[in-house]
Amino acid sequence: MKSKDLLSVADLSRDDLRRILDRALELKGEGKAATLAGRSLALIFEKPSLRTRVSFDVAMEQLGGHTIYLSRDEVGLGIREPISDMARVLSRYVDVIVARTFAHSTVVLLGQYATVPVINGLSDREHPCQAISDLLTIYEKKGKLEGLALAFVGDGNNVANSLALAATMMGMHFSMAAPDGYWIQDEVLDLALGFASQNETELFLTQDPEAAVRDADVVYTDVWTSMGQEAEAEKRRRDFAGYQVDAKLLSSAKGDAILMHPMPVHHGEELAPGLIDCPQSVLIDQAENRLHAQKGILVEILGG
Repeated sequence: MKSKDLLSVADLSRDDLRRILDRALELKGEGKAATLAGRSLALIFEKPSLRTRVSFDVAMEQLGGHTIYLSRDEVGLGIREPISDMARVLSRYVDVIVARTFAHSTVVLLGQYATVPVINGLSDREHPCQAISDLLTIYEKKGKLEGLALAFVGDGNNVANSLALAATMMGMHFSMAAPDGYWIQDEVLDLALGFASQNETELFLTQDPEAAVRDADVVYTDVWTSMGQEAEAEKRRRDFAGYQVDAKLLSSAKGDAILMHPMPVHHGEELAPGLIDCPQSVLIDQAENRLHAQKGILVEILGG
């Protein structure tokens, strides 16, 4: 890999990402394998989690390794002791660290001081593991990635940032519809535009959800209010009025388009009530693939 750490999708090359996806599919078919026997993983979580925590824990167990969970109260990143000290000490105990933090700068510091690989399990900038598992799901459902069109409707959050990078890196077209001021980060946009140029694909941003979704192979949405933004919830509901993915908007995509969402869903906000169970929804398969993608990531990073 380009880096010992996976803090951003941009830490991977296209070949790295393809290898992770291929290995994830292999391991999905095999189930349990003692590939990482004797290895240990530390989960450091400032934010609560269902999918990220369980998928990494079960993935490590199925690969023959061991997981240690450290909550915010137990660790107190940067409060009980400096992040630099914690990273160096943990590196003497475990083989890999997964951190789910509020600030991206926290995972960057962990990566700087840890001598073992650090994986970003979610930060305010990116969610690379989510994007990797999403591409795994798209590949399973569509049989390819290159040339497909992915439309993201909603807030330019960490998931949107990572998806923009992963999709354009793998030769997919990426469109996004959001109100003005809710775009993906400028630095991420510049990187994604570079990947799109290298792969001769398109990336465009619009305030018109129908324009973004038109003829898309994948329609993707996420919550309008992420953890830590609860005070903005009412304002965001007003700003995102008209950006709900419903049956009418979905009909603007290709007839065989798939519907995706990283979950948890705020039913009746970003996703119309009941749409999770429509024939085009792959949300539960997408959630399952977090497990298989985490296995692919761990094996790639630890060399199993």
